[in-house]
Amino acid sequence: MEIVNRKAKFDYFVEEEYEAGIVLTGTEIKSVRNGHCHIKDSYGFVRNQEVFLLNMYIGPYKEGNLFNHQETRTRKLLLHKKEIKKISQAIETQGLTLVPLKLYFKENKLKVLLGVCRGKKNYDKRETMKNRDIQRDVAKNLKNYH
Repeated sequence: MEIVNRKAKFDYFVEEEYEAGIVLTGTEIKSVRNGHCHIKDSYGFVRNQEVFLLNMYIGPYKEGNLFNHQETRTRKLLLHKKEIKKISQAIETQGLTLVPLKLYFKENKLKVLLGVCRGKKNYDKRETMKNRDIQRDVAKNLKNYH
């Protein structure tokens, strides 16, 4: 199972990617396994040499009752110290943004693919849409050709 932030590739140029672990409670991981999660509006930040993820939505677990979690709480990410230094330098000096690109399971552990991203301007977004339309038309014509 994989949860992809499709809006991130449209809104940002991805400069670098990092794989990070994420600290979750029991009901959160069960809810993610059921697919009640999205990362569309979330972003990361660095505070005190630690990386956190803000606004990641994980829906409540049905059987969680008393022990259920807050849906959009701030979650800690697990990265190496060198990676955290590189990310914080990029964010502070170059004005880049830390955006989650994908959530996936790797050996029964939930991982987050983080992108250090540069924001796109409106004309860049129009260019992306134009290229996508051209590729769609070419694929459609090839399909009709055969």
